[in-house]
Amino acid sequence: MSYYGNDGYGRRGIFSNVPPVTLNLIIINVFVYVITSLRPQEMTSLFALFYPKSPLFHWWQYLTYMFMHGGFWHLFFNMYSLLIFGRVLESVWGPKKYLLFYIVTGLGAALTHTGVEAIQSAVFMDRIAEGVAGAAQAYHQLLVTPTVGASGAIYGLLLGYAMLYPDSRLTLIFPPVTLTAKWFVLIFAGIELFTGVTGTAEGVAHFAHLGGMLFGVLLILYWKKKRRLYGNY
Repeated sequence: MSYYGNDGYGRRGIFSNVPPVTLNLIIINVFVYVITSLRPQEMTSLFALFYPKSPLFHWWQYLTYMFMHGGFWHLFFNMYSLLIFGRVLESVWGPKKYLLFYIVTGLGAALTHTGVEAIQSAVFMDRIAEGVAGAAQAYHQLLVTPTVGASGAIYGLLLGYAMLYPDSRLTLIFPPVTLTAKWFVLIFAGIELFTGVTGTAEGVAHFAHLGGMLFGVLLILYWKKKRRLYGNY
């Protein structure tokens, strides 16, 4: 094994330059993914997020869903983004403030998604009352469809990074396009809004991503107002 020095946190090795909260979030997500792969039905029914009117809903799912993932690549890209943006924000804000931001944006994403589901539920109920074919099945599908992933919090981190470093340059893996962080956020938000409204990418909680960004903006604006944007509490 090769070592790369001590990071100041008492750790040595390949992850020596990853701050503690970011590192532990990655470890927890990977651990939960492994357990979910072994017991998918039990883990999903207990810890994925379901619509509150679903018989599968539990209150703790608003927190646990963000540590669940639907597949390896879902996990990989979320954890890669967490590593890239999380380490920067944690170094600026410190562990407690950074963790608060991560949890708030993740919860905000879940609440936004639930709000969209509530609108969909109302539409389905109206259609059921009108006797529209397939409406009852669509409503049932809404009740049993789980939502998983750290993406809402990750979009919050991307938003936070862009607000702190708007002119820093980022390059996508594919396509290899380089843009400033502020343009990345605007383009990503626009894509999420378009696909969410049009439904052109089913199976993705687009409004949860937007919710993570929205709550990130609100929290950062609050910190700015209180002159507490930088540094620890």
